[in-house]
Amino acid sequence: MGTLQIRNLTFRYTNMEKPLFDNVTLKIDESWRLGLIGRNGRGKTTLLRLLQNQLTYSGTIETNLDFSYFPQPIQDPAQMTLNVAADLGQVADYETWKIERELARLHVDSGVLYRPFNTLSPGEQTKVLLAGMFADDTHFQLIDEPTNHLDQMGRTTVADYLRQKTGFILVSHDRHFLNQIIDHVISIDRANIAVYSGNYETWYTAKTRQDTLEQRENDQLKSEIKRLEKTAQQKEQWSNKAERGKYAGGKRKDSSDIDRGFVGHRAAKVMKRSVTLEKRTNNALNDKKKLLNNLEDMAALTLPYQEARTDQTLVTVADLVLQHNQEALNQPLSFTVKTGDRIALIGPNGAGKSTLIHALLDGQQSPLIRSGSAHIHNGVRVSYLPQDFANLSGTIKNFASEHEVAFDMLLATLRKLGFERQLFNDRIENMSMGQKRKLALARSLCESAQLYIWDEPLNYLDVITREQVQQVISEVRPTLLLVDHDRDFVNAVTTMKIRLEHIR
Repeated sequence: MGTLQIRNLTFRYTNMEKPLFDNVTLKIDESWRLGLIGRNGRGKTTLLRLLQNQLTYSGTIETNLDFSYFPQPIQDPAQMTLNVAADLGQVADYETWKIERELARLHVDSGVLYRPFNTLSPGEQTKVLLAGMFADDTHFQLIDEPTNHLDQMGRTTVADYLRQKTGFILVSHDRHFLNQIIDHVISIDRANIAVYSGNYETWYTAKTRQDTLEQRENDQLKSEIKRLEKTAQQKEQWSNKAERGKYAGGKRKDSSDIDRGFVGHRAAKVMKRSVTLEKRTNNALNDKKKLLNNLEDMAALTLPYQEARTDQTLVTVADLVLQHNQEALNQPLSFTVKTGDRIALIGPNGAGKSTLIHALLDGQQSPLIRSGSAHIHNGVRVSYLPQDFANLSGTIKNFASEHEVAFDMLLATLRKLGFERQLFNDRIENMSMGQKRKLALARSLCESAQLYIWDEPLNYLDVITREQVQQVISEVRPTLLLVDHDRDFVNAVTTMKIRLEHIR
């Protein structure tokens, strides 16, 4: 049986003040289906790179396992798909059946193997890469964000597939996807890394319970420290007053001499108690420091939603057929968005969900409209969060100015989303995809609007951030038109789902 033993692993990038990992120790069994969970920037991908010995670290990583990593960069995307998959799985010509077997389990026709890889859809490419990896059953698989290009049906297919496998670490921010697959969790917390038995829901319940207990104990310690500090202050004031009186040379009201020895003795006893109180206070402070190290800051987000008139129609879509390269995308579609509606556009990749949003923003003369109509009514104030944010650049301050949002409000929102303060001075183009997505999301969360249009807002966001966004939408209940593939999020926040279907 293969095992992976990590002892005292410490690693930091050269520009970091503190280590990303500090004396991490854990043990993993090769049969486990592990979900790797943690905030954006905590080092999930870095940990996978360390396992592959791609970075220099201190400590030890002992294993007899060989690793394969998803997604592998494809040097020549124009080559035949069969060659791509065979290279990944180290499959000989006479073993092509292994790749075909894995593709069948992923509901992909084996004919794709004889097409150039770059002609496949992103979803097909994901499934081919997974099939190639698992055609070799001697490797322990490291799977990093496989759902980014999968619609809900594709995610269900891949989840069913991975559930039949053993021996991998899976990085994903899709809670429903994780919950279906994994039997253990590696949680990269604020202060350490821990392994839990169970799926995502089991981990989240345990984590929430632990955070609640630590918060309660922290509150009790804060009260105790406050009480001890007040008592110590009172004792110190009496002691100082007594000492001053001892040497003041004054008389009692009965004109008898002051018993300087008595007062000095009592003051000494008070001072001794003060030292004891100080020690107890310091002990309580030390206990408090040990708490909350791993408490995830689930700060409540805000949204300056401006509710339009009750039952006001904000969006009208009538008999709409969209087009791409002069080809019709969908069956005719009609719906309206009224005040208070929270509508999710669902359907397979390529059915026109994002295209519909672009058509609405373009207006009735949009070249994306083949027939029918789609428009946002005049005077409706809209906050739009686009799917594409990879090309953001410049400073956060310039970003705030460009989008006319209050800089301080944007920074406060970013902090609530787990953004580290040292990133505030970084250039946006140097940030990770998760950090860029949080910046784009924070901008929309700072905008006052009657209608929020969000195109895949949760892409690249960690599970904690997803919980925060879900909470603010559930509480504020803004009018929302949404495209997203996170099933739990869509089910929790929307009042209606509208399905787009391909032209048959």
